[in-house]
Amino acid sequence: MSTLHLDAEALYADLARGVQRLLQPDCALVGIWSGGAWLAERLQQDLKLPGQHGVISSALHRDDFGSKGMNASADHTKLPFEVEGRHILLIDDVLYTGRTTRAVINELFDFGRPASVTLAVLVDRGGRELPIEPAFSAARVAVAPNQRLSLAKDEAGRFSFDVKGD
Repeated sequence: MSTLHLDAEALYADLARGVQRLLQPDCALVGIWSGGAWLAERLQQDLKLPGQHGVISSALHRDDFGSKGMNASADHTKLPFEVEGRHILLIDDVLYTGRTTRAVINELFDFGRPASVTLAVLVDRGGRELPIEPAFSAARVAVAPNQRLSLAKDEAGRFSFDVKGD
C-alpha cells in the first residue's frame, strides 16, 4: 500500500494564487473551522487584504447532528463584517462529501444573504455526496474512504497533512 505524501506548504502557495484570481471587489474570506480558518487567516495576511477574515462552523447545521451530537466548534462562527450583499469566498482545507460545505452555507445565510458564495479548497479528495464543486482546488487526490485527511499547523504556522485510517 502506498503512502500519500502531500506538501501542504507548496499547495498553500497554489491556493494563494488561485484565491487571488477569485477575489472581487467587496469580497470577504471566510474560513471553515478549523483548517479552513487557519488558511483564511494566513491568506488574509499574505495577500494583504483589507479588513478581517471570518470563521464559520458547520456544527449547528450538520445533517449528522443527531448521531454526532454538539461539536465544540459550534461557537466558532465569527463574521466581523456584514454578510448581506457581500461576495463571500469560503476557504476549506479538505473537500470530501460536500456536507460540511452545505452546512456552512446554511450557517452563512443565518447572517444574511450574500451577493455570491465561492468555494476554494486546498485539497479535493472526491467522494462527493452533494452537488458541490470548488471554484479552485490546489490538488485533487484519491484517499481511501476509511482514511481521514486533515490539515495540521505547527507553532511556526507551517502547514502539513495528517492521514489517519480506521
